[in-house]
Amino acid sequence: MGILLLEDLFNNLKDLIDFGASGLEILKFYLVLIPSLLPAILPLSFMISILFSLGQLHRNNEITAMRCAGLGLFRITLPIWVMGLILTGTLFWLNAQLVPWSVENSRTMWDDYSFHAELKQTGNEDEIGIEKALCFYNHKDNRLWFINKFSTYNLRTFGVTVHQIKDGEEIGRIMASSAYYDDIDKSWVFRKGREIEFDPASGDPIRSMPFEIKSFPTFHEDPTLMMFRKKDPQDLSFFQLRRIIHEISSADDPGIEPYAVRYNSILATPLSCLIVVGIAVPFAVSGVRVNPMVGISKSLGLFFLYYVLASIFGVMGSKQILPVAAAAWLPNILMLGYALYLTRKVD
Repeated sequence: MGILLLEDLFNNLKDLIDFGASGLEILKFYLVLIPSLLPAILPLSFMISILFSLGQLHRNNEITAMRCAGLGLFRITLPIWVMGLILTGTLFWLNAQLVPWSVENSRTMWDDYSFHAELKQTGNEDEIGIEKALCFYNHKDNRLWFINKFSTYNLRTFGVTVHQIKDGEEIGRIMASSAYYDDIDKSWVFRKGREIEFDPASGDPIRSMPFEIKSFPTFHEDPTLMMFRKKDPQDLSFFQLRRIIHEISSADDPGIEPYAVRYNSILATPLSCLIVVGIAVPFAVSGVRVNPMVGISKSLGLFFLYYVLASIFGVMGSKQILPVAAAAWLPNILMLGYALYLTRKVD
Protein backbone atom coordinates (compact mmCIF):
# COMPACT_ATOMS: atom_id res chain seq x y z
CA MET A 1 0.00 0.00 0.00
CA GLY A 2 2.81 2.37 0.90
CA ILE A 3 4.55 1.78 -2.44
CA LEU A 4 1.37 2.48 -4.43
CA LEU A 5 0.64 5.62 -2.40
CA LEU A 6 4.21 6.86 -2.91
CA GLU A 7 3.82 6.30 -6.65
CA ASP A 8 0.58 8.30 -6.69
CA LEU A 9 2.11 11.05 -4.55
CA PHE A 10 5.04 11.27 -6.96
CA ASN A 11 2.68 11.61 -9.94
CA ASN A 12 -0.13 13.76 -8.51
CA LEU A 13 0.90 15.60 -5.35
CA LYS A 14 2.34 18.57 -7.25
CA ASP A 15 -0.89 18.93 -9.24
CA LEU A 16 -2.99 18.86 -6.06
CA ILE A 17 -0.83 21.59 -4.53
CA ASP A 18 -1.06 23.64 -7.75
CA PHE A 19 -4.86 23.30 -7.59
CA GLY A 20 -4.69 25.03 -4.19
CA ALA A 21 -5.84 21.99 -2.18
CA SER A 22 -5.06 22.28 1.53
CA GLY A 23 -3.17 19.63 3.49
CA LEU A 24 -6.42 18.38 5.01
CA GLU A 25 -8.05 18.13 1.56
CA ILE A 26 -5.07 16.19 0.21
CA LEU A 27 -5.23 13.82 3.19
CA LYS A 28 -8.96 13.33 2.64
CA PHE A 29 -8.35 12.64 -1.06
CA TYR A 30 -5.88 9.86 -0.31
CA LEU A 31 -8.08 8.35 2.39
CA VAL A 32 -10.86 8.11 -0.20
CA LEU A 33 -8.43 6.74 -2.81
CA ILE A 34 -7.00 3.93 -0.65
CA PRO A 35 -9.92 1.45 -1.07
CA SER A 36 -9.47 1.51 -4.87
CA LEU A 37 -5.94 0.11 -4.40
CA LEU A 38 -7.03 -2.89 -2.33
CA PRO A 39 -7.93 -5.27 -5.24
CA ALA A 40 -4.35 -5.03 -6.49
CA ILE A 41 -2.84 -5.41 -3.02
CA LEU A 42 -4.90 -8.20 -1.41
CA PRO A 43 -3.94 -11.16 -3.67
CA LEU A 44 -0.23 -10.29 -3.71
CA SER A 45 0.02 -9.65 0.03
CA PHE A 46 -1.95 -12.86 0.67
CA MET A 47 0.50 -14.77 -1.51
CA ILE A 48 3.56 -13.34 0.26
CA SER A 49 2.05 -14.23 3.66
CA ILE A 50 1.40 -17.82 2.55
CA LEU A 51 4.91 -18.22 1.17
CA PHE A 52 6.44 -16.81 4.34
CA SER A 53 4.33 -18.88 6.76
CA LEU A 54 4.58 -22.21 4.93
CA GLY A 55 8.21 -21.55 4.05
CA GLN A 56 9.03 -21.20 7.74
CA LEU A 57 7.18 -24.44 8.58
CA HIS A 58 8.87 -26.30 5.71
CA ARG A 59 12.34 -25.07 6.64
CA ASN A 60 11.83 -26.25 10.24
CA ASN A 61 10.52 -29.67 9.10
CA GLU A 62 7.07 -28.94 10.57
CA ILE A 63 5.33 -29.89 7.29
CA THR A 64 7.25 -33.18 7.24
CA ALA A 65 6.25 -33.91 10.84
CA MET A 66 2.57 -33.28 10.13
CA ARG A 67 2.62 -35.48 7.05
CA CYS A 68 4.37 -38.27 8.99
CA ALA A 69 1.53 -38.01 11.50
CA GLY A 70 -0.87 -38.95 8.69
CA LEU A 71 -2.15 -35.52 7.62
CA GLY A 72 -2.51 -34.81 3.91
CA LEU A 73 -1.40 -31.56 2.35
CA PHE A 74 -4.99 -30.40 1.84
CA ARG A 75 -5.82 -31.01 5.50
CA ILE A 76 -2.67 -29.16 6.59
CA THR A 77 -3.46 -26.15 4.42
CA LEU A 78 -7.25 -26.21 4.93
CA PRO A 79 -7.24 -22.97 7.01
CA ILE A 80 -5.44 -21.24 4.13
CA TRP A 81 -8.03 -22.45 1.61
CA VAL A 82 -10.82 -21.26 3.92
CA MET A 83 -9.13 -17.86 4.17
CA GLY A 84 -8.81 -17.85 0.37
CA LEU A 85 -12.59 -18.33 0.09
CA ILE A 86 -13.19 -15.56 2.64
CA LEU A 87 -10.88 -13.17 0.78
CA THR A 88 -12.56 -14.10 -2.51
CA GLY A 89 -15.91 -13.02 -1.07
CA THR A 90 -14.31 -9.93 0.46
CA LEU A 91 -12.71 -8.95 -2.84
CA PHE A 92 -15.99 -9.46 -4.68
CA TRP A 93 -17.73 -7.14 -2.20
CA LEU A 94 -14.93 -4.58 -2.50
CA ASN A 95 -15.16 -4.61 -6.31
CA ALA A 96 -18.95 -4.35 -6.23
CA GLN A 97 -19.37 -1.73 -3.50
CA LEU A 98 -16.39 0.00 -1.88
CA VAL A 99 -14.01 0.28 -4.84
CA PRO A 100 -16.58 1.96 -7.17
CA TRP A 101 -17.35 4.44 -4.39
CA SER A 102 -13.63 5.11 -3.98
CA VAL A 103 -12.96 5.51 -7.72
CA GLU A 104 -15.91 7.82 -8.35
CA ASN A 105 -15.47 9.99 -5.25
CA SER A 106 -11.70 10.36 -5.59
CA ARG A 107 -12.23 11.38 -9.24
CA THR A 108 -14.96 13.84 -8.21
CA MET A 109 -12.68 15.35 -5.56
CA TRP A 110 -9.85 15.68 -8.08
CA ASP A 111 -12.19 17.38 -10.57
CA ASP A 112 -13.53 19.72 -7.87
CA TYR A 113 -10.02 20.85 -6.94
CA SER A 114 -9.15 21.27 -10.62
CA PHE A 115 -12.38 23.18 -11.40
CA HIS A 116 -11.86 25.48 -8.42
CA ALA A 117 -8.37 26.35 -9.63
CA GLU A 118 -9.60 26.94 -13.21
CA LEU A 119 -12.49 29.11 -12.00
CA LYS A 120 -10.12 31.32 -10.01
CA GLN A 121 -7.89 31.65 -13.04
CA THR A 122 -10.48 32.23 -15.80
CA GLY A 123 -13.59 33.42 -13.95
CA ASN A 124 -15.74 31.87 -16.70
CA GLU A 125 -17.75 28.72 -15.89
CA ASP A 126 -18.10 27.83 -19.57
CA GLU A 127 -14.32 27.49 -19.93
CA ILE A 128 -13.86 25.04 -17.04
CA GLY A 129 -13.25 21.33 -17.54
CA ILE A 130 -13.39 21.56 -21.31
CA GLU A 131 -13.32 18.40 -23.41
CA LYS A 132 -12.91 19.00 -27.14
CA ALA A 133 -14.06 17.09 -30.21
CA LEU A 134 -16.61 14.80 -28.55
CA CYS A 135 -18.40 12.33 -30.83
CA PHE A 136 -21.22 10.03 -29.74
CA TYR A 137 -23.42 7.73 -31.81
CA ASN A 138 -26.75 6.70 -30.32
CA HIS A 139 -27.30 3.48 -32.30
CA LYS A 140 -30.67 2.84 -30.70
CA ASP A 141 -32.23 6.11 -31.89
CA ASN A 142 -29.87 6.62 -34.87
CA ARG A 143 -28.49 9.99 -33.80
CA LEU A 144 -24.91 11.03 -34.38
CA TRP A 145 -23.59 13.84 -32.15
CA PHE A 146 -20.61 16.08 -32.85
CA ILE A 147 -19.67 18.49 -30.08
CA ASN A 148 -16.82 20.99 -30.46
CA LYS A 149 -16.51 21.77 -26.75
CA PHE A 150 -18.05 20.11 -23.72
CA SER A 151 -17.80 21.56 -20.21
CA THR A 152 -17.64 18.78 -17.62
CA TYR A 153 -18.19 21.46 -14.96
CA ASN A 154 -21.70 22.59 -15.93
CA LEU A 155 -22.50 19.96 -18.64
CA ARG A 156 -22.95 22.62 -21.30
CA THR A 157 -21.92 22.01 -24.90
CA PHE A 158 -20.75 24.48 -27.55
CA GLY A 159 -20.81 24.03 -31.29
CA VAL A 160 -23.27 21.12 -31.46
CA THR A 161 -24.37 19.21 -34.55
CA VAL A 162 -26.82 16.30 -34.35
CA HIS A 163 -27.48 14.13 -37.41
CA GLN A 164 -30.73 12.15 -37.42
CA ILE A 165 -30.47 9.04 -39.57
CA LYS A 166 -33.02 6.56 -40.90
CA ASP A 167 -32.19 3.49 -43.01
CA GLY A 168 -28.68 4.81 -43.56
CA GLU A 169 -29.84 8.19 -44.86
CA GLU A 170 -29.81 11.52 -43.05
CA ILE A 171 -33.34 12.84 -42.56
CA GLY A 172 -32.62 15.75 -40.23
CA ARG A 173 -29.85 17.87 -38.79
CA ILE A 174 -29.71 20.24 -35.85
CA MET A 175 -26.92 22.81 -35.56
CA ALA A 176 -26.64 25.10 -32.53
CA SER A 177 -24.09 27.37 -30.94
CA SER A 178 -24.75 25.81 -27.52
CA ALA A 179 -26.94 23.25 -25.76
CA TYR A 180 -27.51 21.86 -22.30
CA TYR A 181 -29.10 18.78 -20.77
CA ASP A 182 -32.20 19.37 -18.63
CA ASP A 183 -31.90 16.96 -15.67
CA ILE A 184 -35.55 17.46 -14.70
CA ASP A 185 -37.18 16.81 -18.07
CA LYS A 186 -34.41 14.43 -19.22
CA SER A 187 -34.14 16.19 -22.54
CA TRP A 188 -31.87 18.56 -24.47
CA VAL A 189 -32.33 22.29 -25.02
CA PHE A 190 -30.55 23.95 -27.95
CA ARG A 191 -29.79 27.66 -28.31
CA LYS A 192 -29.22 29.86 -31.37
CA GLY A 193 -29.41 27.17 -33.99
CA ARG A 194 -31.05 25.82 -37.09
CA GLU A 195 -33.09 22.68 -37.78
CA ILE A 196 -32.80 21.21 -41.28
CA GLU A 197 -34.95 18.48 -42.81
CA PHE A 198 -33.74 16.34 -45.72
CA ASP A 199 -35.49 14.34 -48.43
CA PRO A 200 -34.58 10.69 -47.63
CA ALA A 201 -34.70 9.76 -51.32
CA SER A 202 -32.51 12.50 -52.80
CA GLY A 203 -30.69 13.73 -49.72
CA ASP A 204 -31.53 17.34 -50.58
CA PRO A 205 -32.59 19.79 -47.85
CA ILE A 206 -36.31 20.52 -48.02
CA ARG A 207 -36.75 22.82 -45.02
CA SER A 208 -34.51 24.94 -42.82
CA MET A 209 -35.85 26.64 -39.72
CA PRO A 210 -33.79 28.88 -37.44
CA PHE A 211 -34.57 29.06 -33.73
CA GLU A 212 -33.41 31.04 -30.73
CA ILE A 213 -34.10 28.32 -28.17
CA LYS A 214 -35.75 24.95 -28.68
CA SER A 215 -36.30 21.86 -26.55
CA PHE A 216 -36.20 18.33 -27.98
CA PRO A 217 -38.13 16.03 -25.58
CA THR A 218 -37.16 12.89 -27.53
CA PHE A 219 -33.43 13.51 -27.10
CA HIS A 220 -32.57 11.55 -23.96
CA GLU A 221 -28.81 11.09 -24.41
CA ASP A 222 -27.14 11.54 -21.02
CA PRO A 223 -24.02 13.75 -21.27
CA THR A 224 -22.28 11.82 -18.49
CA LEU A 225 -22.70 8.62 -20.54
CA MET A 226 -21.17 10.43 -23.52
CA MET A 227 -18.15 11.29 -21.35
CA PHE A 228 -17.82 7.70 -20.09
CA ARG A 229 -17.44 6.50 -23.68
CA LYS A 230 -14.48 8.83 -24.12
CA LYS A 231 -12.62 7.54 -21.05
CA ASP A 232 -10.36 4.53 -20.84
CA PRO A 233 -12.17 1.48 -19.35
CA GLN A 234 -9.46 1.24 -16.67
CA ASP A 235 -10.45 4.70 -15.37
CA LEU A 236 -14.12 3.85 -14.87
CA SER A 237 -15.75 2.28 -11.83
CA PHE A 238 -17.72 -0.95 -11.76
CA PHE A 239 -21.01 0.99 -11.68
CA GLN A 240 -20.01 3.22 -14.59
CA LEU A 241 -18.95 0.24 -16.69
CA ARG A 242 -22.20 -1.56 -15.88
CA ARG A 243 -24.18 1.47 -16.95
CA ILE A 244 -22.37 1.66 -20.28
CA ILE A 245 -22.86 -1.99 -21.23
CA HIS A 246 -26.47 -2.02 -20.00
CA GLU A 247 -27.48 1.12 -21.89
CA ILE A 248 -25.37 0.52 -25.01
CA SER A 249 -25.45 -3.02 -26.39
CA SER A 250 -22.48 -4.49 -28.27
CA ALA A 251 -24.79 -5.24 -31.19
CA ASP A 252 -25.47 -1.51 -31.53
CA ASP A 253 -21.95 -0.30 -30.80
CA PRO A 254 -18.99 -2.61 -31.64
CA GLY A 255 -16.66 -0.31 -29.68
CA ILE A 256 -18.27 -1.34 -26.41
CA GLU A 257 -16.25 -4.60 -26.10
CA PRO A 258 -13.31 -3.13 -24.10
CA TYR A 259 -15.78 -1.84 -21.50
CA ALA A 260 -17.57 -5.19 -21.35
CA VAL A 261 -14.25 -7.04 -20.97
CA ARG A 262 -13.20 -4.74 -18.14
CA TYR A 263 -16.58 -5.18 -16.43
CA ASN A 264 -16.39 -9.00 -16.58
CA SER A 265 -12.74 -8.93 -15.50
CA ILE A 266 -13.72 -7.12 -12.31
CA LEU A 267 -16.29 -9.84 -11.65
CA ALA A 268 -13.68 -12.57 -12.25
CA THR A 269 -10.79 -10.96 -10.34
CA PRO A 270 -11.80 -12.31 -6.87
CA LEU A 271 -10.83 -15.82 -8.05
CA SER A 272 -7.22 -14.61 -7.86
CA CYS A 273 -7.28 -15.23 -4.09
CA LEU A 274 -7.94 -18.95 -4.65
CA ILE A 275 -5.41 -19.01 -7.48
CA VAL A 276 -2.85 -17.57 -5.09
CA VAL A 277 -3.41 -20.43 -2.63
CA GLY A 278 -3.12 -23.05 -5.36
CA ILE A 279 0.11 -21.51 -6.65
CA ALA A 280 1.79 -20.69 -3.33
CA VAL A 281 1.08 -23.90 -1.37
CA PRO A 282 2.80 -26.45 -3.67
CA PHE A 283 6.01 -24.47 -4.08
CA ALA A 284 6.16 -23.37 -0.44
CA VAL A 285 5.99 -26.94 0.93
CA SER A 286 8.14 -28.59 -1.74
CA GLY A 287 10.88 -25.98 -2.23
CA VAL A 288 14.54 -26.67 -1.67
CA ARG A 289 15.12 -26.49 2.08
CA VAL A 290 18.54 -24.81 1.87
CA ASN A 291 17.23 -22.19 -0.57
CA PRO A 292 13.50 -21.49 -0.11
CA MET A 293 13.74 -18.65 -2.63
CA VAL A 294 13.60 -21.27 -5.40
CA GLY A 295 9.97 -22.15 -4.58
CA ILE A 296 9.10 -18.51 -3.94
CA SER A 297 10.54 -17.46 -7.30
CA LYS A 298 8.57 -20.15 -9.13
CA SER A 299 5.28 -19.21 -7.47
CA LEU A 300 5.81 -15.49 -8.10
CA GLY A 301 6.67 -16.31 -11.72
CA LEU A 302 3.39 -18.19 -12.10
CA PHE A 303 1.53 -15.30 -10.50
CA PHE A 304 3.12 -12.92 -13.02
CA LEU A 305 2.17 -15.33 -15.83
CA TYR A 306 -1.43 -15.19 -14.62
CA TYR A 307 -1.53 -11.41 -15.08
CA VAL A 308 0.13 -11.70 -18.50
CA LEU A 309 -2.52 -14.21 -19.58
CA ALA A 310 -5.29 -11.95 -18.27
CA SER A 311 -3.89 -9.03 -20.28
CA ILE A 312 -3.55 -11.08 -23.48
CA PHE A 313 -7.06 -12.50 -23.19
CA GLY A 314 -8.37 -9.00 -22.43
CA VAL A 315 -6.88 -7.65 -25.65
CA MET A 316 -8.33 -10.59 -27.60
CA GLY A 317 -11.76 -9.86 -26.13
CA SER A 318 -11.48 -6.15 -26.95
CA LYS A 319 -10.55 -7.03 -30.57
CA GLN A 320 -13.52 -9.43 -30.79
CA ILE A 321 -11.21 -12.41 -31.30
CA LEU A 322 -12.78 -14.06 -28.23
CA PRO A 323 -16.24 -13.63 -26.68
CA VAL A 324 -16.25 -11.05 -23.89
CA ALA A 325 -17.12 -13.51 -21.12
CA ALA A 326 -14.47 -15.99 -22.28
CA ALA A 327 -11.78 -13.29 -22.43
CA ALA A 328 -12.49 -12.24 -18.84
CA TRP A 329 -13.09 -15.62 -17.19
CA LEU A 330 -10.85 -18.09 -19.08
CA PRO A 331 -7.49 -16.89 -17.63
CA ASN A 332 -8.88 -17.24 -14.11
CA ILE A 333 -10.46 -20.64 -14.74
CA LEU A 334 -7.37 -22.03 -16.51
CA MET A 335 -4.99 -20.77 -13.84
CA LEU A 336 -7.21 -22.02 -11.01
CA GLY A 337 -7.39 -25.44 -12.66
CA TYR A 338 -3.60 -25.55 -13.01
CA ALA A 339 -3.16 -24.42 -9.39
CA LEU A 340 -5.44 -27.22 -8.17
CA TYR A 341 -3.49 -29.67 -10.33
CA LEU A 342 -0.21 -28.56 -8.72
CA THR A 343 -1.68 -28.95 -5.24
CA ARG A 344 -3.00 -32.42 -6.05
CA LYS A 345 0.34 -33.44 -7.56
CA VAL A 346 2.31 -32.40 -4.48
CA ASP A 347 -0.20 -34.11 -2.20
